[in-house]
Amino acid sequence: MSSFTLGRPFPRPSLTLFVALQSLDILTTLIGLQMGAAEGSMFVSRLMHAGPVAALLIAKILAVFLVAVALRLRRPRIVVILNYWCAIVVTWNLMMIAITAFRMR
Repeated sequence: MSSFTLGRPFPRPSLTLFVALQSLDILTTLIGLQMGAAEGSMFVSRLMHAGPVAALLIAKILAVFLVAVALRLRRPRIVVILNYWCAIVVTWNLMMIAITAFRMR
């Protein structure tokens, strides 16, 4: 009996990509905040009372914990989906930086 899949196979999770995207998120968020943009995440914005770097580190520690749990439970698709989500967030951050820089002219 042969097994087949519809469409393309689901990509393998990449922890290297996860770390890179988390780092880019921290960097682009800090740049955006320094330029005057506001934090879009309600969770992180509430943590900002502890300071921007502390808030971002808390959020990233939580993300690492969730990825570790997903991998421990053998749910690699969660990591892939999280990577897509983080790529969207970094893209959003870059757009906000560009818009903020354009308005500053």
